[in-house]
Amino acid sequence: MKTIRRPFGKGKAISVFTLGTMRAINSSEAMDLVVKKALDIGINHLETAPAYGPAERFLGLSIKRLEREGFIPKGGWVITSKILPGLKLDEGKKQIKNILSRLEKAKIENLAVHGLNLPEHLTWALNGDGAVLLKWAKEENLVEQIGFSSHGKTSLIEEALASNHFQFCSLHLHLFDQERLPIALTALKEGIGVMAISPADKGGHLYAPSQILTDACEPFHPLEIAYRFLLAQGISTLTVGAKNPSDLMLVKKLMNAGGPLNPLEKKVLKKVQKQGEIRLGESLCGQCRECIPCPNNVPIPELLRLRNLAVGHELVTFAKERYNLIGRAGHWWEQLNCTACKKCGECLPRCPNHLAIPDLLEEMHYQLVDNPKRRLWD
Repeated sequence: MKTIRRPFGKGKAISVFTLGTMRAINSSEAMDLVVKKALDIGINHLETAPAYGPAERFLGLSIKRLEREGFIPKGGWVITSKILPGLKLDEGKKQIKNILSRLEKAKIENLAVHGLNLPEHLTWALNGDGAVLLKWAKEENLVEQIGFSSHGKTSLIEEALASNHFQFCSLHLHLFDQERLPIALTALKEGIGVMAISPADKGGHLYAPSQILTDACEPFHPLEIAYRFLLAQGISTLTVGAKNPSDLMLVKKLMNAGGPLNPLEKKVLKKVQKQGEIRLGESLCGQCRECIPCPNNVPIPELLRLRNLAVGHELVTFAKERYNLIGRAGHWWEQLNCTACKKCGECLPRCPNHLAIPDLLEEMHYQLVDNPKRRLWD
């Protein structure tokens, strides 16, 4: 069976799954095994970054070794790497050349601004040194197309996409967080490639789901139904951060499962939704966002989304991890947790579900507060 390839901006078509190289960094041999397995199951798109420690260097070595042995996808590999925003022009040129050197490539297909999370990042990319740098990279034939990844606000992502400066984007798109899905679908209609960032890990640690979520998803694994939800929306590609070849087994099953949801999949998704509604009862946050802006800048919807997951589906480990990163991850995540709520009550009349928001936030803090876990790239 021919492996599905989807358009990705104006560049080469790519597999519906992308190998993210952030985890296979124990050795170049470990990278070899994962890259070869990715090739075996039909993946042709590899995502990396200087921020991923030795990942680029290991990936470059792996590709070269595998190509010498005749292991190469039809049409060649498609590689995406990234640069952080805010670089001065000379430093940016140096970093791009270093990326190519580590990968042992004269050019790569895709270069993304890594973490276009703040308005000043977008200004840098559109009008500052970043604009000059990205134009230089294309004119020098070092990259084929330019994109961005973002953990920022929806309004910022919309502004970036509307600028016509980017051919692809990497966004947080998850079964349990669909806020950015409408803008992703609009981007696809406009010919912009869309990559879903970490739907397994950032989507709820779905590789290690709770028992109640597992039961609700029968006969599918929760991660399988989460992947199918995104593939059925037409998202260009989903990242999978494999540490070992075995991490790609479920992906192998779904490499050609890109069509519309079937009746059984729809039934399971409704069952999962109903599970959350029943367990949360009248405390369910519908994520309408009517409660913001908060005068104390509390990110109420994001906090209550974590509560929805912890209570509604018992994804407590994930909710704790994300909650305890607040204020400790710079512009990559929220800055204020539930303790910033001063119980002013301004959100109360705006909530269509009449939630006791300040009380829920207070309760949530005591349930989830814990010591933060170390991120992979810290």
